[in-house]
Amino acid sequence: MFRTKKSLVITGILVILVLALGYCVYSEMNIAKKPWSVVYLTSGEIYVGKISHFPKFQVSGDAYILQVVKTPAEEGVEAQTSFQLTPIQDALWAPEKLYLNRKQVVFYGPVLETSKVGEAIKEAGKW
Repeated sequence: MFRTKKSLVITGILVILVLALGYCVYSEMNIAKKPWSVVYLTSGEIYVGKISHFPKFQVSGDAYILQVVKTPAEEGVEAQTSFQLTPIQDALWAPEKLYLNRKQVVFYGPVLETSKVGEAIKEAGKW
């Protein structure tokens, strides 16, 4: 009797663990429902996209490269700095996914919908 209860408890715990693991894998692989994030690398490159941590640390192919664009100073006018979002599909190497080396990531975090980057993504119809 005691053995049966013990095996039922162990079986129940294993079922719960398998279901929880399955949910975690499903939610990590369902990248379309992920929030938009920014990733800053040690090389100075900045990517904006939907991050997945499983099976590898990656940014979806529907992502952008955030570039700093500087206009040269002219007589009487100071140099201007602006930002430009370029889809990674428009890059020469146009990857489907961008796999990142965790050791090269300085920081990453969510993009606010009200930020300039968030507004640019909404204008592109991707938010």
